Amino acid sequence: PYYAGINQNLYVQASLHSSDPLLQLFLDTCVTSPTPHNFTRGSYAIIENGCVKDPTYAKYSSPHRHILRFGFNAFQFIQGNSEVYLQCELVVCRAYDYSSRCYQGCVHRSKREASS
Repeated sequence: PYYAGINQNLYVQASLHSSDPLLQLFLDTCVTSPTPHNFTRGSYAIIENGCVKDPTYAKYSSPHRHILRFGFNAFQFIQGNSEVYLQCELVVCRAYDYSSRCYQGCVHRSKREASS
């Protein structure tokens, strides 16, 4: 675990260990939850489908494509849980492939209509 105070800046770095220098990382989704087992119900999105959802989110520059850096402010869930769990989904793409997910950025996905 990493211990942080409320409103303290948290910094995250993800890296891809590969000998291919033309691979890059993209942060697609990053969600927090008060429990380690359920990241859908009662969760809070920092990034969703490449779209920033948390106003404290910041992306930081990196010396390499295969290293991704970002940060956000620590918070506590309203229920008073003293622990917050973080789960992120990253995409690996070929650098300069402008049709890849890495170059699409924020994607607004429409909800499907439920049939009767």
